[in-house]
Amino acid sequence: MAQGIISKINMLQSIDLRKLKAFVTVAREGNVTRAAEQLHITQPAVTLQLKRLAADTGLTLFRRTSTGLELTQEGALLAAKAEQVLTALTDFGQTAGHLATRVRGKLRIGTIIDPEFTRLGAFLKALIESGPGIETTLRHGMSGDVPEGLRRNELDAGFYLGDPRDYDPSAEITGESAAPLFHARELAQLTYRVVAPPSLAGLVRGADWSQLASLPWIGTPQASVHNRLLSRLFTDLGVRQNIVAQVDQETSMVAMVRTGVGLSLCRESIALHEQQAHGLVIAENVKISTTLSFLCLEARIGDPSIMAAFDAIRRVWI
Repeated sequence: MAQGIISKINMLQSIDLRKLKAFVTVAREGNVTRAAEQLHITQPAVTLQLKRLAADTGLTLFRRTSTGLELTQEGALLAAKAEQVLTALTDFGQTAGHLATRVRGKLRIGTIIDPEFTRLGAFLKALIESGPGIETTLRHGMSGDVPEGLRRNELDAGFYLGDPRDYDPSAEITGESAAPLFHARELAQLTYRVVAPPSLAGLVRGADWSQLASLPWIGTPQASVHNRLLSRLFTDLGVRQNIVAQVDQETSMVAMVRTGVGLSLCRESIALHEQQAHGLVIAENVKISTTLSFLCLEARIGDPSIMAAFDAIRRVWI
């Protein structure tokens, strides 16, 4: 008897999917002809698969009625299990297909300013969801470091403040069309204000850019968006900015304004907070705007990992 059970188990393990598919389809339709049409095989082929399955299991799976075939009690129980097997195999195939086509690789991302403003956490979460096989490396720096890093193949994508054409040699070509070096998705417009220590309030209030230029300023490196915005503005006005100190972080700039060193450019939200919290003065007659973007090289926009990054950015910055 034990030998007979072992023989039956071995026989069941050899059941192929064609038998199960034929069995489940006939069980659903109650008709061999309709089942054959759905399976795109002949009616005799379906009948043969049912006979083989009945022989393998030693069970009577169907009984004939006036309208077709009807499952026996054993057949109904077996049909439910067969449905589960086929569903599990479908899930298996879909998972295997997803893993085979899943985006893999490393993505070096340039980050700037504070992560809350760039929605960095939400972006990385969305990137993990759309490309779980992507390994990310973050490199924090100044805005101008991002396009330079892209050009030197040190970064794959990154956040940027300003006009990407400032770092695009093709933008200088005149008289002919040139493909842009960078692909950019604009995320938000930022407004910058001038903040000053209370000791300079009398000179700052009501002043225009030309008048502000001669006051002491806290400068920033060339890669900083503050430097690019103010250099262009003061050059166009034909005046020289009076820089008395230089730092490379916005928090350090604001801290130096608090100690009375000089004026600084900072985001409007920060300027308003500093006005309320520490009594800094905002120059009410001047402001300057720029754009926050997400960049990659135009030539690499088709890379799967970069496409996944831009898709994540799109979902976070709707």
